[in-house]
Amino acid sequence: MIDPNPRGEVWVFAEQEDEHLSDTSLELCGKARELADRLGVQVGAVLAGWNVRELSYRLIAHGVDQVYHVHDTRLEYYRTLPYARVLCRMISKHKPQIVMYGATPLGRDLAPRVASEMRAGLTADCTDLQIGRYTDPRTKTVYDNLLMQIRPAFGGNIIATIINFDRWPQMATVREGVMRLGEGDPKRTGQIIDEKIAFNDFDQAVKLIERHREGRKVNLKGARIIVAGGGGVGSKDNFKLVHELAGVLGGAVGASRAAVDSGFIGKEHQIGQTGTTVRPALYVACGISGAVQHRAGMEESAKIIAINWDKDAPIFGVAHYGIVGDLNKIIPTLIKAIRERG
Repeated sequence: MIDPNPRGEVWVFAEQEDEHLSDTSLELCGKARELADRLGVQVGAVLAGWNVRELSYRLIAHGVDQVYHVHDTRLEYYRTLPYARVLCRMISKHKPQIVMYGATPLGRDLAPRVASEMRAGLTADCTDLQIGRYTDPRTKTVYDNLLMQIRPAFGGNIIATIINFDRWPQMATVREGVMRLGEGDPKRTGQIIDEKIAFNDFDQAVKLIERHREGRKVNLKGARIIVAGGGGVGSKDNFKLVHELAGVLGGAVGASRAAVDSGFIGKEHQIGQTGTTVRPALYVACGISGAVQHRAGMEESAKIIAINWDKDAPIFGVAHYGIVGDLNKIIPTLIKAIRERG
């Protein structure tokens, strides 16, 4: 266990593959800067890999004060054990108070291993992080400046706030897209600290024989226009209307959890607290009631159009434009109008 260190830095694990930083890591840098400013401490980032030192400057531009850079041929491609060794050694040496990882496949693999080794707490799939106070109901001890780790629980039906007041560092994985990605300031200055790690034979127990990468089927985070369907679409056949509207608008297809659970479309299209968080220029919600879990994943869209037969549906509370009626009649009319105009 790392003893609680109120002056410890706020850290981000800088995830990179093929010498490219993940957007999630850069999103976390902005959040780390916010948390660190609240605590009056510095922001650190752990950057491990081979020939990736130049990426340090992007991290610094996005708010990092100190980049702990580990350069080793054994880190060229991600493997759990060597990367876990890096994080554990760095945490033991520098004693940060907070460590954040992206809730990506890589981050979800690495963070639990590090938490287990460090005997620290870990909250997975957070949708928000804040600094706050906690009073232990048993001892009445007051803990200031703790990390409030906020995430959906019980299938997204409640929002839980989780704290870790005694087994530090406080660690969390954070959902992709829930933190805003800033533009970065190339004029910012910071320090790059080159670190050396001694690996052992156990760290090399898994060898990489072949490497295959499969591209994403849908890029909801990068889409400027999204047409999303909900349970109100009614069936998988009816969902073709959502695909068709997205096609004429040149947008991506999204969905609410209700539509995914009903088998109308695959989970990779899911938007909300238990899916992807998006901020497109235009979001068209078709047959989506607007439960809080879905709204949390799309309410920061620049323009929202909602189509629903229920005039009291919560989605109208966040929509800029609302259309009350049968989507089976409204969507074909929209498609026809768009085609005629184009």
